Amino acid sequence: MTERIWTLLTLVAGVGCGLNAGLFFIFSNTIMRALDRLPAAGAVAAMNSINRTILNPLFFLVFFGTALLCLVLLVGQLDTPLVLIGALLYLIGSLGVTMIRNVPLNDQLAKVLPSATDPENQWKAYRGPWTRWNHLRTVACLLATVAFILSVSA
Repeated sequence: MTERIWTLLTLVAGVGCGLNAGLFFIFSNTIMRALDRLPAAGAVAAMNSINRTILNPLFFLVFFGTALLCLVLLVGQLDTPLVLIGALLYLIGSLGVTMIRNVPLNDQLAKVLPSATDPENQWKAYRGPWTRWNHLRTVACLLATVAFILSVSA
């Protein structure tokens, strides 16, 4: 591929990482805090609704499309350290953490029935670990964005 195409792919991957960083940031900074203001049963119901709603074509395009671009860049730009760093940060820190940590927690929360006898404990057991892993995803995506930007400006 020509240098211009690699640069374009890197920029698009950087934008994708930035979009995901923003999505994760708004969860850590706002959504989880807003859910904590609800009764626990309401927080569980709202988060379960969010987890179902977010699975839509546009989210999949940005989340998995960025991962695909990172894989292409990882293979095609082995001689560009900042691109490799950005790609690995996204693939491990966003995609990997999401699949290994956040999705299983979401699946576990989906099993909590509205009639649960201890929604407070179940919400606390979910909210803490989920948010910590989400912070990691936010930072990983932000750092990936920076790496991609720096790689095209170098």
